[in-house]
Amino acid sequence: MKKLIETIRNIFKIEELRNRILYTFGLLLIFRLGSFVVIPGINPAEISALQSQTEGGGILGLLDIFSGGAFSNASIFALGIMPYISASIVIQLLGIAIPYFQKLQKEGESGRRKINQWTRYLTIGILLLQGPAYLVNLHTTLPQSAFVMSGALFTITATVVLIAGTMFVMWLGEKITDKGIGNGVSLIIMVGIIARLPQSFLAEVNNRFTTAGGGFVMLIVELVLLFLVFAATIAIVQAVRRVPVQYAKRIVGNKQYGGVRQYIPLKINAAGVMPIIFAQAIMFLPALFGRFEATQGIAAVFGNMYGFWYNLIFGILVVLFTYFYTAITVNTNQMAEDMKRNGGFIPGIKPGKQTSHYLDTIMTRITLPGSISLAIIAILPVFAHMIGVDGQFALFYGGTSLLILVGVVLDTLQQIESHLLLRHYDGLMKSGRLKGRNS
Repeated sequence: MKKLIETIRNIFKIEELRNRILYTFGLLLIFRLGSFVVIPGINPAEISALQSQTEGGGILGLLDIFSGGAFSNASIFALGIMPYISASIVIQLLGIAIPYFQKLQKEGESGRRKINQWTRYLTIGILLLQGPAYLVNLHTTLPQSAFVMSGALFTITATVVLIAGTMFVMWLGEKITDKGIGNGVSLIIMVGIIARLPQSFLAEVNNRFTTAGGGFVMLIVELVLLFLVFAATIAIVQAVRRVPVQYAKRIVGNKQYGGVRQYIPLKINAAGVMPIIFAQAIMFLPALFGRFEATQGIAAVFGNMYGFWYNLIFGILVVLFTYFYTAITVNTNQMAEDMKRNGGFIPGIKPGKQTSHYLDTIMTRITLPGSISLAIIAILPVFAHMIGVDGQFALFYGGTSLLILVGVVLDTLQQIESHLLLRHYDGLMKSGRLKGRNS
């Protein structure tokens, strides 16, 4: 405890780090306050039916968790950040298939700005579809007395408000990334998840002492299993394959440079939390077409997050997106060129193309168990639900919520750790494997 208090003091001694943390907390507070601002034209006193719709879990419950309760509150932030995530997926896929976007990816900062602009335009296009779909769900769920306004005027006004709300949340995420600490979009999703945790835990306590039975003993067993799942998830996220790199010995004057062996830490889960977010965003799409008669069957299958086909497709998407995102983020050609330029080589491997091929082979091999492990953890809520865990709490027991929570927390801690070590302070822990310390 004394070490923790001293570390917190050190964090607030660093002016830049202190300002970044306070800035991040301020923007996250704005997001949480906006989650309770109801769409103009709806009576806040009569949205209990919408809240009851999301309490049973399922796809709507998951949407509500990602939006931090804004979905069930009929808030201006009801659609959350997921339309932006969906747009990012599409743009990255276009970067593989269309030469124009491939060219933008190679243009550095100017290309990145153009890609971000295209992502925003596509986000608005997705919102033009999701906004009216959300309003249709409101009309079928809430009583007519809940609507102060009606007709085309309400639809147009509410759609514009929902679009503006999501774009504002997206802007908050970008500002947190630029001037705060951690990844802004991931932090916004994480805050939404944590905001629903107390309510879900109380629902599980009530479930154990009333409906499902088992009482205090079963509740303790569930918490122990949850701790083990957390530990396994952290191990997967932090696991690395160390590749030895030998640097040539150089003597300049009376000093010797190089001649030492170092290691490249290749992460088993190099893609981080993004494959889970991407896969979940794709799984949300079929549910949008549940109101159309021709696609009701597909929407029913993919709207049941405890169903076999939903979890099979979801697990496959997690594996595919893990490979896809790893291929984008880990550039083995660049790593090989950097080593060759600095006089480094992998023992037994020729510098250049052979080194690149060797690293690519290792990444392919270690990504397979990593992606399968992520997929298993992603569908754990189904098994938790099978042993009687309440639908709300089961979403935290594993799956997307757990992976996002662990991944974002570790990433944020790594950034804080780096700031502390850069200023010659002790890190967050005396032991452990935070990336900031080992790197």
